[in-house]
Amino acid sequence: MTYSLYQHQNIHNNTIAFPAGKVVCIGRNYLDHIRELGNEIPEQALLFMKPSTALVSIDTPLSIPKDLGECHNELEIALLIKSPITKGDTINLAEMIWGVGLGLDLTLRDLQANLKSKGQPWERAKAFDDSCPVTPFVPLSEFDNLNQLEFKLSVNDKVRQEGDTSKMMRSIEALLTEITHCFTLLPGDIVLTGTPAGVGVLNSGDKLALTLANRYKFGCEII
Repeated sequence: MTYSLYQHQNIHNNTIAFPAGKVVCIGRNYLDHIRELGNEIPEQALLFMKPSTALVSIDTPLSIPKDLGECHNELEIALLIKSPITKGDTINLAEMIWGVGLGLDLTLRDLQANLKSKGQPWERAKAFDDSCPVTPFVPLSEFDNLNQLEFKLSVNDKVRQEGDTSKMMRSIEALLTEITHCFTLLPGDIVLTGTPAGVGVLNSGDKLALTLANRYKFGCEII
């Protein structure tokens, strides 16, 4: 697999003039997902990162590793950062977030389980090239409340994941505060806010349909 020359795009397929930065991911932010995998509820937000080489446009046919066990979908709300956010900043979403999209945190589940059993980091299972397909971004002004956003993933015309940010364990503002207590977010970074229940195996030939706020629809195919 080779990395993609990814660039952020808006819903009109125009390039957004931010560099492709790091992807900050939030693990275990929905109770139903915690329960489906039998994980413990974390006392703090569970943070991990994907590099910019993990990013790929959702309209690109997606290739997943074929020899590393099961690859699972994890659909998440994605936030595109437009201004630096660092420790101690007062969170103002209108000043700090360019827009909202959807991202897939593709996860090599068998490999992740092996790493977890050894107490090792997850990057080998989470941060491989093209492991973070993202949709174009919708301007923040199109949404009334980021903490009440519905989203959905269908695989081969069957609904697999349905989420609502109102069911997150931590609000958007709380997540940004906790993330930036550890490290600074820069323009072009993406924050993935966690996945609801419904993770499952992806296979070559699968057709995926992603829906944001019941208005914005995107699709792709696994090759």
